[in-house]
Amino acid sequence: MPADNLEINETTAAQFAQLVLDCIEREYPHSNICWADSDEDIKPPRQLTPVFYGCLDWHSAVHGHWLLVRLMRHFPEASFSAAAKQALEQSLTPEKIQGEIAHFQRLPFFECPYGIAWLLQLAAELHEWNHPQAKVWRVVLEPLEKLIASNLHHWIDRLQLPNRTGTHNQTAFALGLILDWARITENADFTRLVENKARQFYLSDRNYSLQFEPLGYDFSSPGLAQADLMRRVLSTTAFTDWLTNFLPQIPTENTVNWLEPVKVDNPQDYMQSHFHGLNLSRAWMLEGIISKLPNDDQRIETLRFAAIHHRRNGLADVVSQHYAASHWLGTFAVYLITNRGLQKQYVS
Repeated sequence: MPADNLEINETTAAQFAQLVLDCIEREYPHSNICWADSDEDIKPPRQLTPVFYGCLDWHSAVHGHWLLVRLMRHFPEASFSAAAKQALEQSLTPEKIQGEIAHFQRLPFFECPYGIAWLLQLAAELHEWNHPQAKVWRVVLEPLEKLIASNLHHWIDRLQLPNRTGTHNQTAFALGLILDWARITENADFTRLVENKARQFYLSDRNYSLQFEPLGYDFSSPGLAQADLMRRVLSTTAFTDWLTNFLPQIPTENTVNWLEPVKVDNPQDYMQSHFHGLNLSRAWMLEGIISKLPNDDQRIETLRFAAIHHRRNGLADVVSQHYAASHWLGTFAVYLITNRGLQKQYVS
C-alpha cells in the first residue's frame, strides 16, 4: 500500500481482504500454544478448531474473519465481497461452531485474553451490521460467544494484576476490545466489570516512560494501550488530568522525534513483523487519546503528528509478500483506517 494513501477505498480494501482470503483455509504453517491434557488436545488444527484454523494461528484466523465482515460492511458491492461471503459461509456453520465450543469446554481459557477479545469483536461487528446475512451469522456464532464471554467474565473477575507486556497477554489492549463489545451489545454487567477492573489496575499509575518501548517484539504499546483504555472509561476532565500524570513527557510543542515509528530490518522474521503492527496500533491509540481530550489541549498537535507519522509508516508495509506479516497485518490496518476504536465513527 502506498505510504501516502492513508484512507480506505475499494482498491485498498480489496488488497486487505485478499490477504485473508489467501490464508483463511491455509492450515500450515501453524502455531498453536495450547495446554494439552489428553490426545483430544493434539490433533490437526482443522479438527481442533474447525472454524478458526487458518492464518497461522487461532487468533489471526478470528480477526481475519472480523476483517472480512468489517470490509463487507463498508463495501457491500465491492468485487471481493462475493469471495468474502463464500468464505464466511463455509466457516460460520452450526456444525463447525460446535467444534469450537467443544474445544473451549475442554480449554476454557484458550487464547485468553487476546484471541477471545477478537472473537467478541467479530460478534460485535455482526451485531451492528443490519444485513440479513449478518443476522444469520450472528445467530450461528452466538453460542460460542456466550460460552467465551462466560469464561472471560470469570477470568477478568479473578484477575489480580495486569499484564504490561506488548504482545498477546497484554491486559489493557484486550480490555479495550472487550469493553467496546460489551457496550455495543449492551451488556451492562460486563461493562461495569471491565470499567472497574481498568480503574483498579491503572487509575493510580504515574510517570510512565514510553522511551523504554518497545519492551521486546511488541505489536501493542503497553503505555499507549493503557491510555487508550482509560479514555474509554474516564470523563474528559478526569482523563485529561490522568494523562498528565501518566505521560508527563508528552510535549506541548510539536517535537518531530518525540515518538518515532519502529523499523523492521528483516520482514521475513515473524517476531520482527510485530513492529509493523506496533506502528499501526500506536497510530490508532494516539487517535483514541486525542478523541477524548478537549479541543484546546496543547498536546493535541504533538499527538496528531505522531499518529500520522506512525500511520504512514505502518500502512506502507501492510501488503507484504512474506507470510510473517501477511497472515495478520491487514486486520490492524483495517482497524486503524476504518476508525473501529472510535465509537462516533462506527458505520451503520
